[in-house]
Amino acid sequence: MPAVEPAAGPSGRSSGERVSPILFKRVLREPLIHFLLLALLIFAGYGLLSGGDADNKPDTIVVTEPKIEQMATVFAKTWQRPPSAEELKGLIDDYVKEEILVRQALQLGLDRDDTVVRRRLRQKMEFLNVADAEALAATDAELDAYLKANASVFEIDPMLAFQQVFLSPQRRGDTIAKDATSVVEALRINPATDRALFGDPTLLPPDLSLSSKTSIGQTFGAEFAEELDKAPLGRWTGPVDSGFGLHLIRVTQRMPGRVPALDEVRDAVVREWTNAKRAQLEDQRFAELLKRYAVTIERLDNLGASQ
Repeated sequence: MPAVEPAAGPSGRSSGERVSPILFKRVLREPLIHFLLLALLIFAGYGLLSGGDADNKPDTIVVTEPKIEQMATVFAKTWQRPPSAEELKGLIDDYVKEEILVRQALQLGLDRDDTVVRRRLRQKMEFLNVADAEALAATDAELDAYLKANASVFEIDPMLAFQQVFLSPQRRGDTIAKDATSVVEALRINPATDRALFGDPTLLPPDLSLSSKTSIGQTFGAEFAEELDKAPLGRWTGPVDSGFGLHLIRVTQRMPGRVPALDEVRDAVVREWTNAKRAQLEDQRFAELLKRYAVTIERLDNLGASQ
């Protein structure tokens, strides 16, 4: 029986033939082979350092439909038109880029010890308390109790109306006090006397209709408003000093301050009640969080020392 010849390979050599040492050395000298071997070594080393293939799966970024709608809505409000397909793709690409960079920044710890980032994170935590507080609905009984407990906050200011005669320090000089005494006596004797005969020119109104004590204080000064509130009704008195000069005054109408009924100030009470609830929620939640931490405050012996 004749011997069976080994089958020839694609290169014409039989499958039993071995690659010559010369050819093997020639292959090893090829730059491409060097590059591939180096790449394999780097890849293998990265796998070992990062914990293996199981821990190196790519992070998932999902651009949800609501997020795309939000980006399109913001674009439309800014530019007064919906985005084109190309513009929408650009918005999505930018969002993906931002998400990747933010994740990488967090991995590198770039958020640590950054005042701006810390302040923004604090604000977001506080916004959670705001949302929870605004979701609460107060009953009329709760609002009325809050109104009574904080009456000074919602008190309606006293209202005053008055007439005045103005005396200018620049025009009268050292005689202004004596002139004021003479004028107030003349007005008391004959209230119907034309006041323009006694006063000095001014842009201030001779008669002021009912105005709040606060607004009067803003114009004439707080001390003027206090003196006006103490003045007798319907009788000329003074002089009362202000930043403008001296005033002889007659209060013609007075409405005392009072605590309003709930229906008069409901919106303001709801707003302040909500703010108080937010602060209460914030304090409670912070107290719970604080229990998780052991806080150590190092003493600085030289704090406040003179330089």
